[in-house]
Amino acid sequence: MSSETTDAIRINVDTGSRESAIWIGDAITERLPAVLDAHGVGRRRFIVSSPVIWRFHGAQLLRVLGGGKPILIPDGERYKNLQSVARIYEALIRAGADRGSAIVAVGGGVIGDTAGFAAATFLRGIPLAHVPTTLLAQVDSSIGGKVGVNHALGKNLIGAFHQPAVVSIDPLLLRTLPRREFRSGLYEVVKYGMIASRELFDRVVHDTNAIFARDPGVLIPAIVESCRIKARVVSADEREGGLRRILNFGHTVGHALEVVTKYRRFRHGEAIAFGMLAAADLGVARGALAERERQALAQVITQLGPLPPIADLTIAEVLDAVRRDKKVVNGRLHFVIAIEIGATMTVDDVTQDELRAVLKRLGLKGRSRLGLKG
Repeated sequence: MSSETTDAIRINVDTGSRESAIWIGDAITERLPAVLDAHGVGRRRFIVSSPVIWRFHGAQLLRVLGGGKPILIPDGERYKNLQSVARIYEALIRAGADRGSAIVAVGGGVIGDTAGFAAATFLRGIPLAHVPTTLLAQVDSSIGGKVGVNHALGKNLIGAFHQPAVVSIDPLLLRTLPRREFRSGLYEVVKYGMIASRELFDRVVHDTNAIFARDPGVLIPAIVESCRIKARVVSADEREGGLRRILNFGHTVGHALEVVTKYRRFRHGEAIAFGMLAAADLGVARGALAERERQALAQVITQLGPLPPIADLTIAEVLDAVRRDKKVVNGRLHFVIAIEIGATMTVDDVTQDELRAVLKRLGLKGRSRLGLKG
């Protein structure tokens, strides 16, 4: 990379079949053309974003990248579907996009996943670059090549692996992010602490106020460490055959909560926060996790702020959504539990009774039966 980006931090993601780069630095958006050029991101670049994101960042992106009208699709989990992908296809086709074209996804996780799936499947695959504008996308969803959309019956059931050529992370873009959206991303940072770094976990605990204030001296290291953890995991296991499963800590119950509320009640990170509480509870119940570690997780989640209510949801509907989760293989649910802050293990013998007990303690109501082996 040229000297223009010497003040930015580069993290490589090397899956063996492809190497991509993550660049992290304040105001790196101003150098986006050089970043995209250096990583071969097509001569014709089609920006995919949402009306809300474009209202905040469109003027800067047009000034920096130039080009024509962006492809705007609705934001929000309930719009992460094949209809939105079809809108991207139509815009690309009408504009005469070809295999020398590329998609630049500007937005949060929904935009990145949806635009990424369009990039993976249009003309059997065109280059993709991410410019994540939410904390959750900067630390998690833009990294690793998972792209896809939801179905009414399940989260991320339709998707592909399509590594981005580059991810350009500009913490300054987070200045316009509402507190709730910012907090949603912080739950994912907590997840990275739980699965791989007690130091990162403790940093969130002790520096909460500074992180919420977007203090770059605290925020940027948290972003960098989260990205490094995910880059290491993805480089070792791109397609989730083993190690990458640890990234699903909190996601089994979290995704189910999103599904049963039709993707309307929770921000993604909020659902994952509940899922982490459930996974920690299961770890304690199995004797794998110390109660004090579970309490530390619960305390930091409470410290970050309020979560949406769940008392009206039933165990039956959540267990039904869990049964359709993509992490069920040959009838066995692969469930990630913590064994300490900074380490996890994956088990495939979780029983319906265990899950029912965990969900009841989480605050859900009712009874159910679920056909999981164990």
